[in-house]
Amino acid sequence: MGTQVSESDLGYGRAMSLSDPSDRNSSKTNLPALSIVASPGKRRQILELATRAEELGFPALACPSLGGALGLCVSLAHETSTIRFYTAIQGIYGNSVGEIGALASHTHEVSGGRFALGLGVSHEPMVRRTGATMGPPLSDMRGFVDALRSNAKYGGELPPIYVAALRDRMLALAADIGQGALWANASFRHTSEQVRKVPDSAIADGFYLANMIPTVIDDDVTAAAAINRRTMTTYVKLPNYRNYWKAAGYVEEMNAIETAIAEGRSEDLPSLMSDEWLSDCTLAGGADAVRDGLARWRDIGVEPIAVMSSTTGGQVKAIGELFDLYR
Repeated sequence: MGTQVSESDLGYGRAMSLSDPSDRNSSKTNLPALSIVASPGKRRQILELATRAEELGFPALACPSLGGALGLCVSLAHETSTIRFYTAIQGIYGNSVGEIGALASHTHEVSGGRFALGLGVSHEPMVRRTGATMGPPLSDMRGFVDALRSNAKYGGELPPIYVAALRDRMLALAADIGQGALWANASFRHTSEQVRKVPDSAIADGFYLANMIPTVIDDDVTAAAAINRRTMTTYVKLPNYRNYWKAAGYVEEMNAIETAIAEGRSEDLPSLMSDEWLSDCTLAGGADAVRDGLARWRDIGVEPIAVMSSTTGGQVKAIGELFDLYR
């Protein structure tokens, strides 16, 4: 069994933004969390990268649904011993409350308390493909978490629950029913305002805040940004993301993208992503730029999660470039 971790160790909170600026001179202090995907055919290699991340002192691993987030987390409970990890995210639609609760409880117990269950409503087009019906996101999320906790008497003690949140109402719900909130592809400018809305009482209890950031390390900034534009093409096609970015102030860009989608001009989407929007929501550039870009999230009380891509290879190559960044 892994090292026991207290719930206070699973959260950072607003105090992070008040840390001594001299800490930024320590690369270990500023290591980001890392997103790892259980890619079919490469799962053993990904687990080896996870153990290497633990050895290097990375604080946490975020596990997306691609390839099976809960399955990857069960493996991490056995393959690692000190690093925190969580689903980021596990969708609530098309999944059994009993099965998710039992797997979450199992992973929580076997890992010695290092695991957290990140839950989200996903996106309507993706939910439709599963054959599930998506209801009102706020009430569905509350109902799912309530059902998980009611079922815990059968499945076992649950880990901390993080809720995927983009807009203010879901963030408020996360503070009400969970122990943390997760963003993905968030606007730094907008999130800086949102974190101030998290109740002080939640922060005092160790409420965890983190954001998944598409990241490419390359001195050729144009090439690195092009990779992020390709990544973000998937997300700008989703209505809930476009509505979020409009709320964050990028109305002109999102309107232009909506017009292109309606006219069947998907090939134009990358060119409609302004440099300002892209640099606000992703990271691309050389070593210093990426390190500083990740550190600024920690400065506002949000743990950065590096979601790595590379101009010269796949996930394994990209994560290796991140490891080299903090040697």
